[in-house]
Amino acid sequence: MTLLDQAIAQMNEYGSRREPFFFMFDFALEKPLVIPAERIHENEILFMFNGRGNASDIVPENDVEISFRRSPVRFEQYSEAFKYVICQIRAGNSFLVNLSAPTAIATNASLDALFRLSTARYKLRFRNEFVCFSPEIFVQIQGNRIASFPMKGTIDASLPDAATRILADPKEAAEHATIVDLIRNDISQIADKVWVERYRYLEEVKTQRGSLLQVSSEIAGLLPGNWPDRLGDLFLKLLPAGSISGAPKPKTLEIIRTAEWYDRGYYTGVAGYFDGRNLDSGVLIRFIEQQENGLVFKSGGGITAQSDVYAEYQELIDKVYLPIPHRESVTT
Repeated sequence: MTLLDQAIAQMNEYGSRREPFFFMFDFALEKPLVIPAERIHENEILFMFNGRGNASDIVPENDVEISFRRSPVRFEQYSEAFKYVICQIRAGNSFLVNLSAPTAIATNASLDALFRLSTARYKLRFRNEFVCFSPEIFVQIQGNRIASFPMKGTIDASLPDAATRILADPKEAAEHATIVDLIRNDISQIADKVWVERYRYLEEVKTQRGSLLQVSSEIAGLLPGNWPDRLGDLFLKLLPAGSISGAPKPKTLEIIRTAEWYDRGYYTGVAGYFDGRNLDSGVLIRFIEQQENGLVFKSGGGITAQSDVYAEYQELIDKVYLPIPHRESVTT
């Protein structure tokens, strides 16, 4: 039995017993973790998901000036990967590919301090390996209603008419429509009824450099009443998340493995918590990882046939930020 098989079986077992547990899947589905609630601290995990978790007693430090320097991947290296992706799209092998890259960063803050100081919908610190502060919901299940909230489209909120520009951009609109269709198809595999509750709504994300606008949609469905008994089997059918892979998913995953020159690891994976009745999970983006030679911030964006390499490279850089609003910082 593989590690993935074991993790799915554990989710089914805990779900059938209505026993709370934390879970996390890496992008390649090679290092899954399923941990019962009483053992989360033993595994050196701190998390706050939509205000719930095991870190509510942590008090942020005050009056700390945070330095933050980023050293993006060379444009030429990114451009080579971009060209390969575009060739695959033009050959009809994919409609949308999420292309990502690592950015070396330097900061005077530790991973623990970044976790304590950051504000995000999904905050996670895993040992001394990585910290994640994600704004993106993966799936939420309340009662028998499941909903997914793919996030596609980012713009600097300070730009003139930013909201109008992002919603009117044909490339962004096409990319978002593709992901909504993909997620709707994914949920249709496990739900009896599926519909789009909200389409292309805007949310503001505050950072230490200002605010970003992000475009999301809400796709919902109805699960059978005994869904916790098969929680692992159902969840596996949704992985990896469509918003950070692309469509069609199987072939696009092959393209990503060829185009990207590094290991995503848990970046663009999924983490969540089942409280015995309901489930909440987020996509592991806005991700800082401790590597042998220092810290790396992993980020990316969706590539379509209409994409411009310079704009996509800039978006990749723009997503490298700290979600620490209202605090003095030095950023380069």
